[in-house]
Amino acid sequence: MNSRVFGSGCAFIGAIVFMLFPSTVHAADAGEINSGDTAWILISTGLVLFMTIPALALFYGGLVRTKNVLSVLMQCLVLTALMSVVWVVCGYSLAFDTTGMVKDTVNIHSFIGGFDKIMMSGVTANSVHNTIPEILFAVFQMTFAAITPALIIGAFAERMKFSAVLLFSTIWLLVVYCPICHMTWAGDGGLYADWGVKDFAGGIVVHVTAGFAALVACIVIGPRKGHPKNLEPPHNLTMTLMGTAMLWVGWFGFNGGSQLAADGTAAMAVFVTHISACVATLVWMTIDWVKDGKPSVLGAATGAIAGLAAITPASGSVGPLGALAIGAASASVCYFFSIILKQRLGYDDTLDVFGVHGVGGFLGTILCGVFAATQFGGSGVNNGIVSQVTVQLMAAGSCAVYSIIATLVILKLIEYTIGLRVDNDQEIQGLDLSEHGERGYIL
Repeated sequence: MNSRVFGSGCAFIGAIVFMLFPSTVHAADAGEINSGDTAWILISTGLVLFMTIPALALFYGGLVRTKNVLSVLMQCLVLTALMSVVWVVCGYSLAFDTTGMVKDTVNIHSFIGGFDKIMMSGVTANSVHNTIPEILFAVFQMTFAAITPALIIGAFAERMKFSAVLLFSTIWLLVVYCPICHMTWAGDGGLYADWGVKDFAGGIVVHVTAGFAALVACIVIGPRKGHPKNLEPPHNLTMTLMGTAMLWVGWFGFNGGSQLAADGTAAMAVFVTHISACVATLVWMTIDWVKDGKPSVLGAATGAIAGLAAITPASGSVGPLGALAIGAASASVCYFFSIILKQRLGYDDTLDVFGVHGVGGFLGTILCGVFAATQFGGSGVNNGIVSQVTVQLMAAGSCAVYSIIATLVILKLIEYTIGLRVDNDQEIQGLDLSEHGERGYIL
């Protein structure tokens, strides 16, 4: 589907909602369902799901070689299904059940949720989360839980067993994503929440966890055969550019929907998301143009994603000035990590998951502590910029360390059981045929 048509359709639906419910698109009391808020989160949920299938699938699929494109599309599709089922069974409960949480008291529930919502127990059409149905909140968060493990596959694309991908992603969701999500977003009593960390839409929860896990994964699994000098270029940049455009549109739901309300903060989040992506696109393109003499399509697309990843934690806290600064900084810093440092160190992060998402999310989390200040047009910081930046750094840093250690343990367990990597002949043949018995085609 053309991304412009999709975006226009969403805008049209939103306009109809506002016309049909003019008296309900205002702040409602907590515990009372608001029709405008509910409509916006319904749309946002669709937008975030759209980011994984088809947007991320196309973005990644275009960057790999022809013999592996179908495997990447398959991984995105099946991980969406598998992570959604895991979320229903126990993921939502581990992430958001607050049973036993006591504010200002560090206990097990400061780190992980309870079991009262296993199999969505007690979550009905009539239960309420803030001003929307709790079931809608659960499915909105489900789309985040689906895309986060899917991001990681870009680091080990073209060489990991499909069975290992599924097993790794399932364990990783429960061991890494759910605890970090709980600590950050479950509210008072969650460790990072009590610190006062600002992570509006997932700089820590999504991008730092996935990005640093991706770095570990690509190192443990090892480089592709022929890396770095004897590899074919991306097979279809047209697919990648289409995926970029779809991700850009979907990110409006990712960030704007994280306010869980149809209000001014959501509108500002959408605005700064777009501005950061625009600036990062132009900066990365300019770096390529100056360095190589030509503006690169791949560079512009990668810059856009870097800008989107970096603004994610700050999107509900910064204003236009913050968006301009974060967009420019993310393109420059992510370019260094993805192009220069990766080549110097020699690790094979196939699709630059660490360089774009890990570094971008970490950088945006830190810069949020600066540009959320009112003097820069933000919504305000806790106890001054230095204090807020310290909290941001502590949360992002501890999350990165935890993700690295936990991911390493998970990968080693899988390596010693079912194995991580396809054999040499299968890798040469390509995962489309060796893993799925089918052949992908260039679109």
